[in-house]
Amino acid sequence: MTISMSSASLPIFRTALENLAHILDKGAAHAEARKFDPTVLLQYRLAPDMLPFARQIQIACDGPKNGAARIAGIEAPRYEDNEASFPELKARIQKTLDWLATVPADKMDGTEDKEITFPVGRDKTRTMKAEAYLKHWVLPNMFFHITTAYAILRHNGVELGKADYLAGSKA
Repeated sequence: MTISMSSASLPIFRTALENLAHILDKGAAHAEARKFDPTVLLQYRLAPDMLPFARQIQIACDGPKNGAARIAGIEAPRYEDNEASFPELKARIQKTLDWLATVPADKMDGTEDKEITFPVGRDKTRTMKAEAYLKHWVLPNMFFHITTAYAILRHNGVELGKADYLAGSKA
């Protein structure tokens, strides 16, 4: 049996973003327990040239949303990138999950050879076949930003482990 584009993407996106929401809950709880303003974490970065925590969450949502839309040939919603709190970041994750749940699987399936052109940076684009785009761009990019968000919180003392990163895995 072959794997479909929708089954190789939509459930993976859902699980990863649900796990990210779980990680955010632990970050907010850590700040509350330690009695510091959780918004301090939103601008934290692991290196001076890295994007801050809040941006990692935004991009972790944008990758699946835009990737699914490009593959399915539908319009993705646009978000303002103005989240300024843990609840607002969680709401962004949830609205991404809600939108992904509306993506018709039949619009994705059978698109493996479809040419996808997408932005890479501010003024460049790249073109890949949809299957390669999903496997070698969308999924790794999403996991990179989720892992970076995890690492930022872990570095700041949030008690996280692999079980938190994989919290929603039910397979």
